[in-house]
Amino acid sequence: MMPKLPLDEWVETGVDWLGSNLSFFFELVSSAIEGIVNGLSAAFHFPPSLVLILLIAALAYYLGKWPFALFAAAGLLLIDNLGFWSHTMDTLALVLTSALISILIGIPVGVWCAQSDRMRNIFTPMLDFMQTMPAFVYLIPAVTFFGLGVVPGVIASVIFAVPPTIRLTNLGIRQVAEDLVEAADAFGSTPGQKLFKLQFPLAMPSIMAGVNQTIMLALSMVVIASMIGAQGIGADVYRAVTQIKTGQGFEAGLAIVVLAILLDRITQHIMKKKRSV
Repeated sequence: MMPKLPLDEWVETGVDWLGSNLSFFFELVSSAIEGIVNGLSAAFHFPPSLVLILLIAALAYYLGKWPFALFAAAGLLLIDNLGFWSHTMDTLALVLTSALISILIGIPVGVWCAQSDRMRNIFTPMLDFMQTMPAFVYLIPAVTFFGLGVVPGVIASVIFAVPPTIRLTNLGIRQVAEDLVEAADAFGSTPGQKLFKLQFPLAMPSIMAGVNQTIMLALSMVVIASMIGAQGIGADVYRAVTQIKTGQGFEAGLAIVVLAILLDRITQHIMKKKRSV
């Protein structure tokens, strides 16, 4: 019988080395993420809930007319009535921070993969690993490097949510018609001009689809992130599960559903607006 590979020991050694030698980097990242989350959370908590509901309903009307506006207003009023407004705003700040970081990482990496078959072949198995590894596993190194709280929740969400943006950015740029790319080359376009004036506009529907999936995956992590101290509506769901409170869990889950539908429809309507322009 072959001896067992000490894979767990190798991983532990690697994590210990990173924690010892890159602690300054993790502190810098932690401060930056915490600042973004706190800033967004403060912005969402600053106006009275009714004012923010009216603003979101107005945005929904601009993007999708009256049916979407009525749903946005009714759903957010329900969240406020159930007493989950403050925690929902905390969750929204966490999700938007995770999505923002994922987009800032994912789009450039997706462009890089689209322009290099070698980089695509390198990143594809990494993305497969990131999407298939159980999300709970990401919490262990995140807590080791960043402690408890919202920061490891954001880090775990980014790892889990960034692959769709990378994949669909790469796919969208690669699907741009070859004759259009050749025409741009024939007219003497620089790589930057070709990317920003041709490939990006034509690939935008695919890129926005990746962004939409990234936001949804980041939102799906809120309950898991609450297990390591991230505040928000996920903590209410987790508390209801541990205390076997079905009604409270249903209410908190309903708040997450409303928030998920709003974010999903907003990104979809933005995609439609871009196509019609």
